[in-house]
Amino acid sequence: MLVEALKMIRAEEEDALLAVSTAQQLAAEQIEEEHRAGEEAVAATLVRAQTEISHLIKALDQKATTEAKELASTTANRQAALRARAERRLDAASKLIFERIMNV
Repeated sequence: MLVEALKMIRAEEEDALLAVSTAQQLAAEQIEEEHRAGEEAVAATLVRAQTEISHLIKALDQKATTEAKELASTTANRQAALRARAERRLDAASKLIFERIMNV
């Protein structure tokens, strides 16, 4: 009976060791699977971020181009107005100079 009890204890210990080994193997597989899933999630997030950055850069380029065109147009309009004003003043100045020379 003692021998049978020892055999049962030994069998239970072997079963327990097998269960621990199996649990460790399953845990290692789960860790590896989660690690792989994490890497895939990081890669997918990186691709999305790069795509979003690309779209933002394109949108900012378009906005900058539009603003540059508007600024160029505004500058051209101001330049034309200043030129017209300067020409009027030049005409007035030349008339004034002519009148002074003729009245001398």
